[in-house]
Amino acid sequence: MTYDFGLHFTQELGNRFGPDTDSWPTTAERVTPFLAIVVDALGVDDGLRWFEAARQAHRRVTETERDRSYNFGFARYLDTAAGVYEGVTLPVVAAFEAMKGAYEVARREDSVDVDVYFKCAVQACSRLGDAARRRRQQLEQGRVERQAAAR
Repeated sequence: MTYDFGLHFTQELGNRFGPDTDSWPTTAERVTPFLAIVVDALGVDDGLRWFEAARQAHRRVTETERDRSYNFGFARYLDTAAGVYEGVTLPVVAAFEAMKGAYEVARREDSVDVDVYFKCAVQACSRLGDAARRRRQQLEQGRVERQAAAR
């Protein structure tokens, strides 16, 4: 299914970094397609859940690096937080690999924390989910009104 994730994500980046895209981190353009794959593969609601899991995984990586303790890595922490191990399907594999790619690309940027991208992705999914729910409600209301008028 096609979603307008890229548009909503770009709007969130604009809210965060300002309207002048030339001043955005260089990784923003490269991360966007990876994150869009997650939403295209899993849908808006599961995409939101995965972006929250990615934020949690990133926090774990950051904490272990700060504490100089054993670090299992972003992929392992994401696997645990998102429950990937519970049901490996083609969409899950696509989302998992895309999320790892986005993380690796975003980590190359010194001027922005990876969490900023995941937070913007959460906000974009929230917007998309709200819009989809409103559309469903409007369609249902229209259907009920048409049925009532037909009686």
